[in-house]
Amino acid sequence: MRFDYEEGQTQASEPPEVITHLPAEINHHWTKAMAASADGQFLYVGIGSNSNITERGMEAEVNRAEIWQIDPNTGMHRPYATGLRNPTAMAIQPGTEQLWTVVNERDELGPDLVPDYLTTVQEGGFYGWPYSYWGQHVDHRVQPRHPEKVESAIAPDYALGSHVAPLGLAFSIPEMGDEFAEGVFIGEHGSWNRADPVGYKVVFVPFRNGQPSGDPIDFVSGFLTDDGRARGRPVGVTVDPDGALIIADDLSNVIWRVTPDSP
Repeated sequence: MRFDYEEGQTQASEPPEVITHLPAEINHHWTKAMAASADGQFLYVGIGSNSNITERGMEAEVNRAEIWQIDPNTGMHRPYATGLRNPTAMAIQPGTEQLWTVVNERDELGPDLVPDYLTTVQEGGFYGWPYSYWGQHVDHRVQPRHPEKVESAIAPDYALGSHVAPLGLAFSIPEMGDEFAEGVFIGEHGSWNRADPVGYKVVFVPFRNGQPSGDPIDFVSGFLTDDGRARGRPVGVTVDPDGALIIADDLSNVIWRVTPDSP
């Protein structure tokens, strides 16, 4: 939907205009991520799968596990990338106009498979779901198999760990200081299917020359107590113009603003 907006406006003054309808049947993964291209010409919308590994049949997966490219002026859309089980957040990399996404991968292969990930989104790219994961690792539970599709599957750029459930993505800006000048912040909602919980924090993935270049750094943690109880679950993240990080927390129903110790 599109709402008319003027700078400084805090309340909608007119009804919304529908741009395009998104798949909604069954809605196993009902959230829809969105980002605008750097030139404002297109919107990108992530649409998660309707199942873990097509247990509802492929007919329930039509137009799902995809990122759509949408013309906001006409509502016309096309698949921009496919085989992404649940692309939950997207962002455009500053200076490159490259689209990145974080993806929640499949379940029920144990506590240490399959890694959720951060990756560039290649136009026309296929990322494996449901036939394979992390490139060409075949998921033998999926029948019938599709070796031709598996052969074309793209391996993601960066593993975040299994079941951390990334739900937020934002690129840093130089105003955030030398340590956090280049990279991405990721909100990890946290696992629901591991004996030892993982996630439940915001991490920073450092970049160098435009690519991930090291282990993730815990940026905000402490949402999980020593006895495994959650007192917060990070979801969306965004960077404000002053270099503070804004974090949506859907367990405590709080929006946090994290600022440096000094200006």
